[in-house]
Amino acid sequence: MTGAVSDSRIGQETALAARQFRTAYAAQRAWEGRAYEAAELDVLPYLTSGPLARQWSVRARSYDALVREVFRPATASRDKLLSILDLGAGCGWLCRRAALAGHTALALDVRDDCVDGLGAAAHYLKDNRSMFARVVASFDVLPLAPRQFDVAIFNASIHYALDLGAAVLEAARVVRPGGQLVILDSPFYADEADGAAMVAEKRRNAASRYGERAQTLMAPPFVEFLTAARLAAVPGIDLVWRRHRVRYPVWYEARPMVARLHGRRQPSRFDLWECLVP
Repeated sequence: MTGAVSDSRIGQETALAARQFRTAYAAQRAWEGRAYEAAELDVLPYLTSGPLARQWSVRARSYDALVREVFRPATASRDKLLSILDLGAGCGWLCRRAALAGHTALALDVRDDCVDGLGAAAHYLKDNRSMFARVVASFDVLPLAPRQFDVAIFNASIHYALDLGAAVLEAARVVRPGGQLVILDSPFYADEADGAAMVAEKRRNAASRYGERAQTLMAPPFVEFLTAARLAAVPGIDLVWRRHRVRYPVWYEARPMVARLHGRRQPSRFDLWECLVP
């Protein structure tokens, strides 16, 4: 039939695009200096030196809030250690921290490269292969049985979802009733327009930022950012999200004021968002 495209062809093209993105993304991360040395992996998220220390000073505050606001209360209320799913785990630093605290953790990521994908977690597992498990998969469709985790954490990752609703529903599916979903270190905007402006800026600057990888890296239609309204609009499940405002370094907290002084759009915030799964 002239002009028809088979489902299998579409599937092959989608799979190819996904592989190309993962390859380009790993190369970009390596270029940005994210292929961490062993000594750096051992201290994450508390990296205090090097060109990425400033970014990690923000992520360390987010992690401290996660421990304080989620892990400790959840452990106390259940009177047991937790089963944790790390969605977008990267090199697995959060799973390692959770495992060292006695929790059971599973690291899931679409990338298995050794830059800062799941392949880099081999460093943590060399002396203890059972410290945490690894699964290579997209969190849009989780290859996991339902209701097996106490906490599922989107770890600086949910803005890479292709479908926000599907990602949230899948995470909720594998969490036990009364368990928690957590969003950590993803960009939230108070105003949808500021998020849209960020995306437009990113696309305008893609060539200078990513070079020859720009087209591949910008191709997937990711969520890119979140708002409270976007979360509230997820269909199919009744979730009440709670925001825990994190006290970030002074330079980070000053960004809105600097933006106003220069007539720029308001920047995103990370903070910590969590909800109970019914």
